[in-house]
Amino acid sequence: MTQTDKMLSRKDGQVGTVIFNNPERHNAVSLEMWDATTRILEDFAKDDEIRVVVLTGAGGKAFVSGADISKFGDERSNEAAVVHYNTVVEKAYTTIHQFPKPTIAMIRGYCVGGGLGLAVCCDLRVCSDVSRFALPAAKLGLGYGYSGIRRFVDVVGASFTKEIFFTARQFSAAEAQQMNLVNRVLPDAEVEAFVMDYAATIAGNAPMTVNAAKAIVGEVTKDESQRDLARCAALVKKCFDSKDYQEGRAAFMEKRKPVFSGT
Repeated sequence: MTQTDKMLSRKDGQVGTVIFNNPERHNAVSLEMWDATTRILEDFAKDDEIRVVVLTGAGGKAFVSGADISKFGDERSNEAAVVHYNTVVEKAYTTIHQFPKPTIAMIRGYCVGGGLGLAVCCDLRVCSDVSRFALPAAKLGLGYGYSGIRRFVDVVGASFTKEIFFTARQFSAAEAQQMNLVNRVLPDAEVEAFVMDYAATIAGNAPMTVNAAKAIVGEVTKDESQRDLARCAALVKKCFDSKDYQEGRAAFMEKRKPVFSGT
């Protein structure tokens, strides 16, 4: 399925893949691409066959390098256009951040600016050992809003968030792992196979349990006054009431691999 020639999507069994396909510009993202990202993810969310989503960039040289500056003359030409642009971008970020199924950012090469903002929206981040990370807003005079910075704080904590924003410098893959910005660092040639195997592993687990864990972690990271503990309890009860719980116990006793239906 292709939403635009610059945004590709693929379904491989229970794993959906979103591909930022602008390699000649290090996968810089235009307004059209941000909009297509949201539409692809909405399709994946509705598809019960898809249990895990991988986001990545084409070409192997970059994940996403931020906004496509060549499009600014058309996409940010006046105040109304800027407001529209920001709304579309934030919708894409929010769709990823609040996506009901696990998401994995597969990062090879540069992950810069809006690309880094995109990566921290994902649940897991796996990168190559030559990947580079940067948020250069302070070199450009750009302001970063509450929701964007909150997502960084949730991932790496307040101190490292300040370092990323204050210095605006590039960080190596090793530094990114030290900051907990990425979960795993692998040799470049091994990243894709590892991520797809990891995605398949997650997809093979009970989806109600995995999705409940994701939702409850999301509640934990909210301000205490905004947490929906009743929802957390309901999600746990739904797991125990499911056919998958029966299947999991039966498979354990029978010493076989469980086959979960998501019901």
